Amino acid sequence: MRTIGLDEISAAQEVIFGRLHRTPIMRSTYLGDRIGANLFFKLEMVQRTGSFKPRGVLNNMHHLSDEEKARGVISLSSGNHAQALSYVAGTLGIPSVIVMPANAVKSKLEATKGYGGEVVQTEDDLLETALRIQKERDLTLVHPFDHPMTIAGTGTLGMEILEDVADVDMVVAGIGGGGLISGVAAAVKLTRPGAKVIGVEPVGAPGMTESLRENRPVHLDSLNTIADGLAAPFVGEHNLAHVQAFVDDVVLVTDDEIVEAMKLILERCKVLAEPAAASTLAALLSGKVNVPAGANVVCVLSGGNIDAERLKTLF
Repeated sequence: MRTIGLDEISAAQEVIFGRLHRTPIMRSTYLGDRIGANLFFKLEMVQRTGSFKPRGVLNNMHHLSDEEKARGVISLSSGNHAQALSYVAGTLGIPSVIVMPANAVKSKLEATKGYGGEVVQTEDDLLETALRIQKERDLTLVHPFDHPMTIAGTGTLGMEILEDVADVDMVVAGIGGGGLISGVAAAVKLTRPGAKVIGVEPVGAPGMTESLRENRPVHLDSLNTIADGLAAPFVGEHNLAHVQAFVDDVVLVTDDEIVEAMKLILERCKVLAEPAAASTLAALLSGKVNVPAGANVVCVLSGGNIDAERLKTLF
C-alpha cells in the first residue's frame, strides 16, 4: 500500500495555515535529566479542540467534493476526533454526525455537541454503527485515521517538530488507530532518516503491536485502559503500512505508568496532558525505550481533554 510523501504533507500545511494553531515546543530540563537526554514536548493540547485531531480532519475535508460535503459527514470516535470533526464541519457549514461509545468521556461528549455535531452513542461496534447510519442517511464518511489525507494532515505536526528541533534524534508518539504516528513518522523519516520514531500503546489496547505481529490490521475484542484516546478497537490498513515503513519500534506502557507521567508533566511543566498524551513520557521514564545519552528527544503530547471528575479518580 502506498505511503504519503512530503509533497502531500506540504500541501496539508498550506491547507491548515491560518486556520489552526502552530503549537509550541517546550523543554523540560528536570524530566530530561531523568532520562539522560534533552527532552522537549510538542504541546498539542493547545490546538483547537484540545488535541492534534483537527489537522487530519481539516485536510481530509478539504479534499472532499462539493457533493460529498453537501451530503453531510459522519465518523466514529471516543472523543478527540469527534470534537475535531464537529468543529471543522461547523466552520464549513456542513452537518456532522459522530458515533461515540456509550461510556465516552463526559467533557468530550459535551464539547462535541457544543461544536454543533450530532452525537449517536452506542454500546455496539462503532464502525458498524457509523457505516449503517452512513448508508441510511447517505452521508460522507470521514475516517478518524485510516485515510491518506488524514495522515498527511497529522504529518504537519511532524514538520513543525523538525522546524523547531532541527537536530531531533527521536520522536515519541502515541498510537490508537495509528493516524498520528503515521503522519509524524512519515514527516520525520522522509526529512531526517537517521532520527528514530517510537510508537507507544497501552497494555490494554495493543492494536498496532498485534497488527505488526500478524502483519495485518487486527481488531481487538476488548479494551482496558484509562487512555481512551489510544483505545481504538482496530488499526487502519494505511496506518499499519506507514508504521511498517517509518516507525522504528512500538512499546507498551501500563496505566500506572501513564498516571505517573501525567503527574510529573503537571507538577514539573504545569501542563495538563490527558492519559493518551502522557503515554509518551511514560514510555521513556519506564525504560522501555533505549534513549542515547544526550539525545534530543521530542514527546508528542497529543491532547489535554480530560474532565475534572475523571482527573480526581486518577490522582
